[in-house]
Amino acid sequence: MRIFNYIVLTFMALALVFYIGSKSNPYQVLSGKVMGTYYNVKIKTDSENNLLNSEVKALLDGISGRFSVFDVNSELSKINNNVSGEWMDLSPEMSEVMKKAYEVYVSSDGAFDPTVGKLVNLWGFGVSNVSKTPTDDEVAEALEYTGFNKVKFTKDYDKVLKTSPNIYINLSAIAKGYVVDKAAELLENMGYENFIVEIGGEIRAKGKKSADTDGWVVGVLKPLKEQTEAAFTVTISDMAVATSGDYRNYYYSNGDFLSHTIDTKTGYPVKNNISSVTVFDESCTKADAAATAIMAMGHQKGLAYANSKNLKVIIFVKDAEDNFSISVSASGRKFLDANM
Repeated sequence: MRIFNYIVLTFMALALVFYIGSKSNPYQVLSGKVMGTYYNVKIKTDSENNLLNSEVKALLDGISGRFSVFDVNSELSKINNNVSGEWMDLSPEMSEVMKKAYEVYVSSDGAFDPTVGKLVNLWGFGVSNVSKTPTDDEVAEALEYTGFNKVKFTKDYDKVLKTSPNIYINLSAIAKGYVVDKAAELLENMGYENFIVEIGGEIRAKGKKSADTDGWVVGVLKPLKEQTEAAFTVTISDMAVATSGDYRNYYYSNGDFLSHTIDTKTGYPVKNNISSVTVFDESCTKADAAATAIMAMGHQKGLAYANSKNLKVIIFVKDAEDNFSISVSASGRKFLDANM
């Protein structure tokens, strides 16, 4: 019934990729697998630390493992599987992500909603293997348990309470950005001043690549389903980038194109004229969540939201013939003019 279209992970099949460039020294390059994709780190440094990759890998695995819906022993799975109706303690990392997620949930009027997890599973984009398109009744039932306002937190977000045991949380639209931020913080705390961190297309850069550059060059990709091609490049420093798109994780059902982004108001995959959203921000966590929220809103509402929050946003808009145009928020235009 369905055909998933996944591009080979080694090409970082999301809407953003950074360009390593030439292999001129001195740089230390780290890479490995995490969160079902790959991480890449490039550091400008005069001395190579042979233990650094293992330290970065340990941090990434330790933090990201808390947010996995595929690991039954993860902290998030324990929250989802809790049917006691009692408060649960949260780790500092989970507390921080939940708090940031709730902030975006409120500011986006629910367009970003981690309790969409049951719907994500129902449509076959989560942990469940589905063999048919869900019925209207199944969607309506899942919607009853959707709404982050149905999850309660203590004032300092160190405890969580689900108001129904059927609430299922999926943090995939914010966790990757958070892990990028934590990896960058690790490198900063170790004294590195010039580096770029990328996990599955989400990026955070600090300093610059070389003495004759103003930062690190990243490419904003065209939202093409079967190839990787940059629309343009931007030089960033002390900045994060995240993208959400409809062209990597999707399938067709009875001729209908179904994207992995779920409309939290209807319970169905979004059907709007946005192909991808790229957000630049100091925080990759915030950029990650904001990109998903705008993707779910649609072009006009999403652009208005970006302008109201002073977000640096690039939106690829498609027409009926799948031709693309680019729409940029006000602060995004100023940012691009200064860094292209």
